[in-house]
Amino acid sequence: MSKTNSIWMALSLFVLFAAKGAGAQDAGAAPPPTQSFALADTKDLTEAGVKAEAVEYKGRKAVKLTALGEAGFAFLTGTEFRDGAIELDMATHITTPPGVRMPGFTGIAFRARTDGSKCELFYLRPGNAKAEDQAMRNHSVQYTSEPGFGWEKLRRNWPFIYESYAELQLDEWTHVKIEVQGRVAKLYLNGSANPALIVDGLKGEDLQGAIGLWGYAAEESYFSNVKVTNAKPEPIANDGDAAGTWDVTFATDAGRYSGTMKLVRQYSTVAGLWSGDLGPDQAVSGTWRDGYIELHFGGTWPDQAGTVTATMAGWVDGDSAKGRVKVEGRADGRWTAVRKK
Repeated sequence: MSKTNSIWMALSLFVLFAAKGAGAQDAGAAPPPTQSFALADTKDLTEAGVKAEAVEYKGRKAVKLTALGEAGFAFLTGTEFRDGAIELDMATHITTPPGVRMPGFTGIAFRARTDGSKCELFYLRPGNAKAEDQAMRNHSVQYTSEPGFGWEKLRRNWPFIYESYAELQLDEWTHVKIEVQGRVAKLYLNGSANPALIVDGLKGEDLQGAIGLWGYAAEESYFSNVKVTNAKPEPIANDGDAAGTWDVTFATDAGRYSGTMKLVRQYSTVAGLWSGDLGPDQAVSGTWRDGYIELHFGGTWPDQAGTVTATMAGWVDGDSAKGRVKVEGRADGRWTAVRKK
């Protein structure tokens, strides 16, 4: 028996113990097509770690949030958002003493749990937009998925993918629009037709939840004129299994590469083999969580000496999958896969 077949047979025993993941999330009753919150007062807000006050700021009625700890939320009553659009105006005023650097953190959470334990989050850092350090400027707008995918993990593992530069001002209103469709979210600023940040592959395990205003310590966050447009949800569920044989394509800044992955899963652990452009019979290891996978394997780069490590992260939806890929020191881009029948 060949090395490949013996490894594959051993790995196949894995699948006997595979557990089915979490089932499709029940979307529940459909929310109204549109919801509006003028935020001239605080009656539509539930505070969680913040103090909310009705104020007038820069010529309009608004709500001011001040964090009671490091950060907190004010959730909008009656929101149960899955897909659609969220529009609002936000502003940030820094309260630290002069000379103390504070770029500001003001954001909007969606698909959130009202205890604040989990959410998708876009936030603005207007103080960074004027920094002399280009790296700081690139941290002007940020996506995180709490608690598992905070800014530090996303920035270190996937540099410049979940944050970008945008033209922002402290102490000024910024019009924000977020469009969400399935696993894709786009952030637009000040009426621009081009998104400031695109997240293709939202990290959160909840496909539906509340909308929350988010504020941070050492600042005042202002919010006004929230409009929520609920759309027909994409037919996806967070339960796609990784087990099977997959045809995989990498589309990267260094070119296109392809291969076949044979994967098995035991609970949250994934193992298998890659054969393709980075080499034959490369051992794959990784994790699975309700359809979200992170995979790693070694290999060789075409026409170059030495070994490389490929990292894949993304979602399985039925018999297809896609996400981000990087080959350390060589390439960065997207991957797609189709399960063989």
